[in-house]
Amino acid sequence: AVPRSRILATGGASHNKNILQVLSDVFSAPVYTIDTANSACLGSAYRAIHGLVAETNVSLVDVVKLAPEPRLVVTPTAGAEEV
Repeated sequence: AVPRSRILATGGASHNKNILQVLSDVFSAPVYTIDTANSACLGSAYRAIHGLVAETNVSLVDVVKLAPEPRLVVTPTAGAEEV
């Protein structure tokens, strides 16, 4: 089975529940947020960590498991896909 999609929203717009609801409805996926300062740099930071441990054969997936757990904010509105 294909895993269900989800959206991880960061930055200023992630504090606006109305914007997040639109994203959820348009993409028919739940939206999660994380409480991390400077979230725009987060992906680069995890890639850098992955590069530092590359010789140990640690996968990027294992490195990212260290990330803060995202919090579910909104889910798609029933019937939104029909609109």
